Amino acid sequence: MKSTGVIRRIDELGRIVIPKEIRRNLNIRDGESLEIFTESDSIILKKHLRMTSSNDLANFLCDLIYSDFNYKILITDREKIISVGGLSQELISAKLSGEYQEIIENREIIEKNDYTLNLNKTSITGNFIFIPIISLNDSIGLIIMYNQEKLTNELSIGKLVSSLFAHKLDI
Repeated sequence: MKSTGVIRRIDELGRIVIPKEIRRNLNIRDGESLEIFTESDSIILKKHLRMTSSNDLANFLCDLIYSDFNYKILITDREKIISVGGLSQELISAKLSGEYQEIIENREIIEKNDYTLNLNKTSITGNFIFIPIISLNDSIGLIIMYNQEKLTNELSIGKLVSSLFAHKLDI
């Protein structure tokens, strides 16, 4: 555990303020959920990523989309790739840059042709569709569909996968 040197007082309601610099460094946004753990005499706060609980579903859908339709797909949470289909498994856990986090925040479907996707020292050039996953009115990740050729049904498939995730997480 790394010491920050920050000391905060607990108010009468049991609240503490997490300094802005720490929140910025850990990518904790206003309104985001934190998990609370205890260990001996320590309290541990951890970002709660709703997508983490759906890794099995992500892996199943990526495998299905690639094996049945031969479409390449990446599924992300707000910070990293959680599953891929038809692409290198080394991309899993690759951190998302601010550009992709902005697509998540803006909640708009974006199509980029002849684009280079840079993740984990890996570059993929081709045509992409970025589809935000929106669950309980929160944008929590992306479906990224990829093809070197012209995109055909990737948008429809990506929207379906995004809806499945939203539905699963809303339950």
